Amino acid sequence: MRERITAVLLRARYAAIGAAVGAAIGGLFSRNAASTGGAIGGLVGATVADTRGTVDTLLEDIRERDPRSDDLDAE
Repeated sequence: MRERITAVLLRARYAAIGAAVGAAIGGLFSRNAASTGGAIGGLVGATVADTRGTVDTLLEDIRERDPRSDDLDAE
């Protein structure tokens, strides 16, 4: 359960950062662009968080299955 909450909070953090960056860049042009930039930035941030979580899980699974990873831990 804790992992699930952590993943949700990570996604929310990335979405908020993406929205802030998008709104800041859009704000250089106009209010409407700031609103649009914030929305697009939020979507991009959430997508990045989901992708990152998927990649981290995939890499962890690969490390568990790869016999060479045990050799690296022993060194």
